[in-house]
Amino acid sequence: MEISFYHLTKQPLNVALPKLLGKVIEAKMKAVIKVPNKAQMDDVDQTLWTFDKASFLAHDTEKSDFKEDQPIYITTSEENPNNAEVLVLTDGVEPGSLESYKRVLEMFDGNNPTAVEKARERWTSYKNDGHDLTYWQQTDTGGWNKKA
Repeated sequence: MEISFYHLTKQPLNVALPKLLGKVIEAKMKAVIKVPNKAQMDDVDQTLWTFDKASFLAHDTEKSDFKEDQPIYITTSEENPNNAEVLVLTDGVEPGSLESYKRVLEMFDGNNPTAVEKARERWTSYKNDGHDLTYWQQTDTGGWNKKA
C-alpha cells in the first residue's frame, strides 16, 4: 500500500486539503477523511463547501443518510461506507484498519512539534510494516515537493 505524508508548513489543512481531494476526484477515486472529533468533522465539512466560490467538492459526513453515495465522506470512525480507495488522516488521528484502501494520505501540521513527532512515529511503524512511503513538503506557494 502507498502511504503519503503531507507536511503542512505554509498553508493550513483547510486550504491544502481541498486541493488534494480535487486530485483524488480527478483520478476517479473516492475518499474517506478521518478526523479526531465532531468539531473537526464540521470544520472540514464547511471547508469543502466554501473553499472556492466557483465550485465545491461533493461530500457528506457520518450524519448522512446516503453514506454509500458520497465521493468524499468525512467521519470520526473506522467506517468506509462509500468503498473509498483513499483514506485521508488529519490531525494525528489513528488510522485503524487500512485493508480496504489502496492509498493513505497523512496530513500533519509541521508547525506543531507534537504533530511532527507523531508523524515520525507513524512513518516508522508503516515502514516496519512494509508499506511504500512518500514524503511531501509544502512549498511557499502551497504546492508540494517530494522529499522522500
